[in-house]
Amino acid sequence: MSTKIAQTAVNPQPKPRLYEGADWDFETLRRINEACQEIAIGELGLDVYTNQIEVITAEQMLDAYSSIGMPLFYKHWSFGKHFATHEASYRKGMRGLAYEIVINSNPCISYVMEENTATMQALVIAHAAFGHNHFFKNNYLFRQWTDADGILDYLEFAKGYIAECEERYGHGPVERLLDAAHALMNQAVHRYPRKMQLDLRSEEQRERERRQHEEQMYDDLWRTVPVKERAGIDDADLERRRALLQLPQENLLYFLEKSGPKLAPWQRECLRIVRLIAQYFYPQGQTKVMNEGCASYVHYEIMNRLHETGQIDDGDMLEFLRSHTNVVYQPEFHERHYSGINPYALGFAMMKDIERICREPTEEDRVWFPDIAGVGDHMPVLRDIWANYRDESFILQYLSPHLMRKFKLFHVADDDSQPDMLVDAIHDERGYRRLRRALAKQYDVAWLDADIQIVDVDLAGDRRLIVHHNVLNRIPLDESNARRTLQHLADLWGYEVMMKEVDTQSGEVLKEHRAVARDRIV
Repeated sequence: MSTKIAQTAVNPQPKPRLYEGADWDFETLRRINEACQEIAIGELGLDVYTNQIEVITAEQMLDAYSSIGMPLFYKHWSFGKHFATHEASYRKGMRGLAYEIVINSNPCISYVMEENTATMQALVIAHAAFGHNHFFKNNYLFRQWTDADGILDYLEFAKGYIAECEERYGHGPVERLLDAAHALMNQAVHRYPRKMQLDLRSEEQRERERRQHEEQMYDDLWRTVPVKERAGIDDADLERRRALLQLPQENLLYFLEKSGPKLAPWQRECLRIVRLIAQYFYPQGQTKVMNEGCASYVHYEIMNRLHETGQIDDGDMLEFLRSHTNVVYQPEFHERHYSGINPYALGFAMMKDIERICREPTEEDRVWFPDIAGVGDHMPVLRDIWANYRDESFILQYLSPHLMRKFKLFHVADDDSQPDMLVDAIHDERGYRRLRRALAKQYDVAWLDADIQIVDVDLAGDRRLIVHHNVLNRIPLDESNARRTLQHLADLWGYEVMMKEVDTQSGEVLKEHRAVARDRIV
């Protein structure tokens, strides 16, 4: 199969031009989509959801930016603030816009800007409608954590439910609740699989059933029943209580939704909405390099194939290469606009490097990658990688010495207990392995996200909530951010919250933070 493709690429059969010039219409988009699909599925072997391509304006793209990349989303004041900021920068020419936004759903929805030229529409359809689409459908994290069949229905339900709450309870209470929930959104995910799979399509029905049950069971007389004073609680009772509350608990919004003593039913449902959306986005933070690398590699292959078969001309190809080069450009560390490693650059470079290793390996490659070096057909290897890895494991497994030299990588150890920084790894055998481990660690969620867990709650006393931050490398939380976020947690809980920052190695309590609930939410 690989030989046939290679021979065809050398002597491609000419095909009719897809378009002439920069202008396009919907018929042009249909031809572009069909041509990209023929290459993506027929030659690259991609497996994608059904595509749905929507054309939107620059203003609508800015609006989607503001609502975390989801055009169909509930309303919140922070989205309007972000919209105003992005729009002002865009109008002044201080920033550009993404050419597309793609939603991990079935069908997969790709939003393309009407201001794009025909060549840019071909690029973004290849990038989003086939590159990202294949990755969403096949990567194990997305298959494990997201419900592509139900997300659109659930977003529509969430938007309607939040609007209904605003009409019934007022904009102020709903905004304050969402403010607090959004502040805790990064700590509102289950990091390990649960027994039940997410089924967003049935969430609306579940919410209705919960509301009906609460209305049937409610009896105002229960509040008049006196509460009997309890005797002292022994250690066994404490352990049973913690087990009943599923403590320690890393998903803060889940705990509040289930156990918050003062939250009304509608408030619990709002927390559930924010929590499920946070879980939906959880895989994307772990696969940025791979996802963008996959999409960039796919659009590069498709656009080159379209040029080889005469479906786009040299001028179109130059326009594509200009945009592609800008996207995968990696600034040097001394350049003013350097802001770390560009995920598009690293991801695309690693995909092309894996192709090189499969087709034209060096002796070094055969030592480092004996399983894939020289196999010939690289697409099965890439499809397997896209399905079974995340950024950390992908870099740890497939970053080659060749690419480390190309990117001029070296490792600097910055120890706060030492007066000077140390160059800890250079380009030698041991250095390559240390470099790869160090870079992979930068994409490990265990190192990126703060490990914050609810460990206990004094239900028999003052109901104080006790939270631990397990500190790595003696790096505590930012004081100001920790104080403000803890206040949101206390407001949702309704009582005092105490957070201890505990060193994971010594067990020493480095800092303590306290917050008392304000009568603003519950």
